[in-house]
Amino acid sequence: MSIEDSIKKKIKGENVQFIRLQFTDIFGILKNVTIMADDLDKALNGEIMFDGSSIDGFARVEESDMLIVPDPDTFDIFPWGPQEDRVARFICDIYDSNGNPFSGCPRRRLKEVLAEAKEMGFTVNIGPEGEFFLFYTDDKLNPIFDIHDEAGYFDLSPIDRGERARREMILALRDLGFEIEASHHEASPGQHEIDFKYDEALRTADNFCTFKYVVKNIAQKHELYATFMPKPFRDTQGSAMHCHQSLFKGEENIFYDPNDPLELSETAKYYIGGILKHAPAITALANPTVNSYKRLVPGFEAPVNIGWSTANRSTLIRIPAGRGLGTRMELRSPDATSNPYLLFTVMIKAGIQGIKDKSNPAEPIDKNAYDMSIKDQIKAGVKFLPRTMLEAIEALEKDELILEALGSHVSSKFIEAKKTEWKEFSDEVHTWEITKYLKKY
Repeated sequence: MSIEDSIKKKIKGENVQFIRLQFTDIFGILKNVTIMADDLDKALNGEIMFDGSSIDGFARVEESDMLIVPDPDTFDIFPWGPQEDRVARFICDIYDSNGNPFSGCPRRRLKEVLAEAKEMGFTVNIGPEGEFFLFYTDDKLNPIFDIHDEAGYFDLSPIDRGERARREMILALRDLGFEIEASHHEASPGQHEIDFKYDEALRTADNFCTFKYVVKNIAQKHELYATFMPKPFRDTQGSAMHCHQSLFKGEENIFYDPNDPLELSETAKYYIGGILKHAPAITALANPTVNSYKRLVPGFEAPVNIGWSTANRSTLIRIPAGRGLGTRMELRSPDATSNPYLLFTVMIKAGIQGIKDKSNPAEPIDKNAYDMSIKDQIKAGVKFLPRTMLEAIEALEKDELILEALGSHVSSKFIEAKKTEWKEFSDEVHTWEITKYLKKY
């Protein structure tokens, strides 16, 4: 039985009436077109069209007709909602009206760099960490700036809506095929983390979009609002999307070398070297909002430097303790406002280019980078991440490799939009300015 026939049988057996065809715009915002189950064949045949000019960063009005084509491997039935008229979904790829792959489709960008990795013999596995805050809502279910608890890292608390919501999120994710590895209260009040098992990079990007969708929907059921905003509060830790990465050839983790003092292969070090080399430009995709840079400050276990370590969490890249099949590198800068497809695209592109170029990283930093003087950091060859969204965008504009990975359509639209966003922020008069200057001057 073909996968399409298997899906049709499941749709009939589970009484699915509605199917959501989901995709993201270039900024990672999940979109969908909903069809009736009777129209599944049209969708699978690439006959469902939509107005691409209405999607941020997609098409101009004069070339707006686009096709949305489901990936059968992403079919799932949502475990919540009415059981008599169930809702399913596919994650989709975008094509132009002539049936050609759309170069501005974020999923397409990731597929292309994964094809390059495959030509080198590599399967890329990625495991992101999912951190978020839960806020109370008003009577219209809009978030209000009031968190639901005062707990901290790994704290236990009496049963509350936050804990119940997290439990239901985990059960829903499990029903959708996720293998949940851990969940806990994070370091900041109202902050939670749910970690699911790594997978091949495309599947993981699909999963992270689904993860955010599930978290937000289940939170709303509990009259809570889940936000992946990196830094809602100044004096607490922000929410990250740490990305654990490894390369496999068949069943072999090629990052592992038992004969190396660090048990890391040359390939792993070259991959790390590539990411470090292109880190400023990667930051534009990993930390794509003004608020992202409020998280990237010293003292809150978020990186501010471009270095790597095997022993501490103050550097951009950390090598967790596990070895053998578990050997991996962790990129600690990203947050979940990023588009996972584009983020993974630029990480992988930089890493495999590092392998091609044999880009050795500098020596690992085994000290707490936050405690090192500027002189010591310079002596150790440490450079620093961009401090603002504008600095990151300017770094992106100068990095030919990362621009190539994104393609001209995505890179130009992304840069244009983020420069506009920065101008809006810069022109705004903020509460801090009123408090600081109104009475003083």
